[in-house]
Amino acid sequence: MNSPPTESGAAGSAPSRVAVAGASVRRRRVDTERRAQLLAALEDLLLAEGFRTLTVDDLARRLHCSKATLYSVGSSKHELVVELTKQFFRQATQEIEAEVATVADPRRRISTYLAGVGRAMSRCSMAFYNDMVSFAPTAAIYSANSDAAARRVRELIATGVSAGALRAVDGTFAAQLTALAIEGIQSGALLGNTGLTAGAAYREMADLLLHGLAAYPEESDPVGYGAGSPTPG
Repeated sequence: MNSPPTESGAAGSAPSRVAVAGASVRRRRVDTERRAQLLAALEDLLLAEGFRTLTVDDLARRLHCSKATLYSVGSSKHELVVELTKQFFRQATQEIEAEVATVADPRRRISTYLAGVGRAMSRCSMAFYNDMVSFAPTAAIYSANSDAAARRVRELIATGVSAGALRAVDGTFAAQLTALAIEGIQSGALLGNTGLTAGAAYREMADLLLHGLAAYPEESDPVGYGAGSPTPG
């Protein structure tokens, strides 16, 4: 018959359990940090070069990791691309909203939001954009985020109108117009004949939108078409 464990034996096993638990926590932390680093490197690569022609072997070689490491993030190239695209838009949204939250003026909130969108989308090369919109899963992610951006612009316009900082306009139309402009910038349709970079085009778009929405007092109406002014005939 086995002897019952002594007090010293029980006490001796406790540090071992603590050590194992501590090692497990450290391993999870390293795994989490490694995954975040891998996703960041993968994001930089795919945003710069697109993903249609890259294989998992290419990705592993370029990122200096094993295919097994990549498969720990996604079980296939398509899953990796989808995860990367979701992360890109999720992180961009968080960063943009954090910046908007620091701004009180309704007009500047709109320009801050659009500038943030411009910075984020300017990271996408034409190769990535074309691959994204031609692959159904990522096209759906892009479409959902474009719709969300249009809704957010509409909310910001409505807030500005309520505060008296913007003219009472159809916010839905203005937001959809903004969404179409964003699409035109990303596709290159609005860049080819202008010579503008994507970042410059976003600044121009914000400038046009805000000047069109500005609620100028009658006495300082810059074009003379304020309330009570004769309209051009």
